[in-house]
Amino acid sequence: MFDIRAIRENPAAFDAGLKRRGLEPLSAGLIAKDEELRAIKTRLQEAQARRNSASKEIGKAKASKDEALASTLMAEVAALKDQLQAGEDKQRDLEAALERELAVLPNIPLADVPEGKDETANVEVRRWGDPKTMPAASLNKPKQHFEIGEALGLMDFEAAARMSGARFVVLKGQLARLERALAMFMLDIHTGEFGYTECQVPLLVRDQAMYGTAQLPKFEEDLFQTTGENRFWLIPTAEVSLTNLAREQIIDEAALPLRYTAWSPCFRSEAGAAGRDTRGMIRQHQFSKVELVSITTPDKSLAEHERMTNCAETILKRLGLPHRTIVLCTGDMGFSAQKTYDLEVWLPGQDAYREISSCSVCGDFQARRMGARFRPAGGKGTEFVHTLNGSGLAVGRTLIAVLENYQQVDGSVLIPEPLRPYMGGLERISKP
Repeated sequence: MFDIRAIRENPAAFDAGLKRRGLEPLSAGLIAKDEELRAIKTRLQEAQARRNSASKEIGKAKASKDEALASTLMAEVAALKDQLQAGEDKQRDLEAALERELAVLPNIPLADVPEGKDETANVEVRRWGDPKTMPAASLNKPKQHFEIGEALGLMDFEAAARMSGARFVVLKGQLARLERALAMFMLDIHTGEFGYTECQVPLLVRDQAMYGTAQLPKFEEDLFQTTGENRFWLIPTAEVSLTNLAREQIIDEAALPLRYTAWSPCFRSEAGAAGRDTRGMIRQHQFSKVELVSITTPDKSLAEHERMTNCAETILKRLGLPHRTIVLCTGDMGFSAQKTYDLEVWLPGQDAYREISSCSVCGDFQARRMGARFRPAGGKGTEFVHTLNGSGLAVGRTLIAVLENYQQVDGSVLIPEPLRPYMGGLERISKP
């Protein structure tokens, strides 16, 4: 969400930022609505002042027994009351209209974000590990994760489809345990080494929470909602719940940064994804993710972004999974982000790098929507916090990466050493 005052003070910079997002200049229209709104507020203040003054004059007129003047003043007060009511209704309508227009505008990219229309303009900034070769020539082509999982008898898409339809899966036995092991491993690293506080958060939230992190109103079609008297939204990511911990709060600067993590189910309708990744676990309606969220001060948010990205990269390195880090261009970055790093893990079965984490700095874009502020040490007043979020990591996609990178000729899958303690010492998953 943007501050209309900032747009009014520097419309050229605002329009330049929108242009980098591929949007037309909008400052003139927004400023015109704001000027109309300000004019109405001024007229209402003047009318209210006159109403108060006239009300006092009525008392004086009656005290002096000037009934004609009192009657005239009473008529004026009644007219002003109607005028104020109509003006307040107009004010509310204009405020709502202006807020609706501002609410659907994406965040302005930082200056160092590369320009481009789509993912082809993304820029690789570093790479770790070499794509793995398979252990024997007899494995002519690496298998994809669903081929491995189904051959093991531990990944069942048909059973999931019978009860829920497409884009669901049932994991069984050691694959179900492996997914749990991955989440526990990630949480232990993020809490034990990187200082994140683990949370168990609501999976059902109200409109205000979705609005606060900008899922609403822009992405309503990609969300699931309950029915009945109490209507809730199912979270598409724990970012929603974790970031809203700062909602309508004033936090002392000394308490910042706040760093939260949660392992939760995530729910997405995948609107617009028809025909994409229809096989396997890459793109599902329900999946689990270990989310990272930071709440910090404006002067430290960029450093926090680099730190968060390193936290996510560390998980991939510990698991021995080759990956690359890219910075998203202006046309590919998320709605709330000022800048985003995507981590892409190597999948031998697809012979490609695929996204496994996005780490974004949002500035005060979400904080304005949530009313999340901090009180500077030794200063007066309050300022909006800066928010950041990232996957640390998407657990299902990490499972996919482990299956494809650690597959063996005999169809078994080696378990990365860091995960073996979470698997009861098991070194390999084989067909039961």
